[in-house]
Amino acid sequence: MAISIIDPIGSAFKRVGLVLFKPFDLRKWFVLGFCAWLAHLGEGGVNFNVGSKYRWEEGGPSPIGEAFAEAAEWAEEHLTLVISVGVAVLLLLVAIGLVLSWLQSRGKFMFLDGVVRNRGAVVEPWRRFRALGNSLFWFRLVFGLISFGVFVLVALLGLAIAWADIQAEEFGGTAIAAILTFVMLWLPCVLTAVVVSLFLEDFIIPVMYLQNLRAVPAWGVFYRELLRGHVGPIVLFYLMKIVLALGIGIATCLATCFTCCLAALPYLGAVILLPLLVFRRSYSLHFIQQFGDAWAVFRDEAPLIPEQAPE
Repeated sequence: MAISIIDPIGSAFKRVGLVLFKPFDLRKWFVLGFCAWLAHLGEGGVNFNVGSKYRWEEGGPSPIGEAFAEAAEWAEEHLTLVISVGVAVLLLLVAIGLVLSWLQSRGKFMFLDGVVRNRGAVVEPWRRFRALGNSLFWFRLVFGLISFGVFVLVALLGLAIAWADIQAEEFGGTAIAAILTFVMLWLPCVLTAVVVSLFLEDFIIPVMYLQNLRAVPAWGVFYRELLRGHVGPIVLFYLMKIVLALGIGIATCLATCFTCCLAALPYLGAVILLPLLVFRRSYSLHFIQQFGDAWAVFRDEAPLIPEQAPE
């Protein structure tokens, strides 16, 4: 079976035209744009770096330095309050992150469903993908905790190796050994996390969607029916995605400039950039379709997913 990384590009462009322009429906754009925004909730953003135009005279007191010194002195005097507020803020940020991840997990299936079934809907897919969205959320949460735990262990190992130099307050052989050990162990961990995230977005979510499977069983199906025997085409697929990502990045920057940064706004940006988001989602789906009739994502019959609980 010949697996192409070029043919899905043309098919994805046609899908964009079919979903968004044949016919053009503004209401559909806003509804599907909401699903796209939900699917990418918390991802990326626009960073504005503001540099100071002023330089303070050398040798003179810096207002910023004085402010930091005063803040440090106040924090030392109110250490209990600072720790309490810090823990509260940390817990709040963790709670917000979990909520965003939960919403995003449900949104992934809602947006995929809209692209596949050529429709803009929120309420029905929100309800229908509850079980699959929750399964995806829990998988991402557990994997994230495991990744964080591994990172902490690697950091502690590096700290233990360098402890002699730390106590001696010098940068010697053990410090160099600790850095090398940390890098050699940390890079494979990061690479593994990146690969898992890529597979999750491009293959696992479609497998869950098509076969109505929870996340862990979907990984087994992905390995047996898609990855095994097709490592080469999948590597080429991701190399092509890097090239496409460059084009999408340029198009995003141009759209942001031409719309006076409206494309950088939450939700509205997803609506403006919807053709790019639909193309990116469609490309991986058309790539998957080449693996056989069982992976024919774009079908005319509806619903595509049986109305029963995931296996």
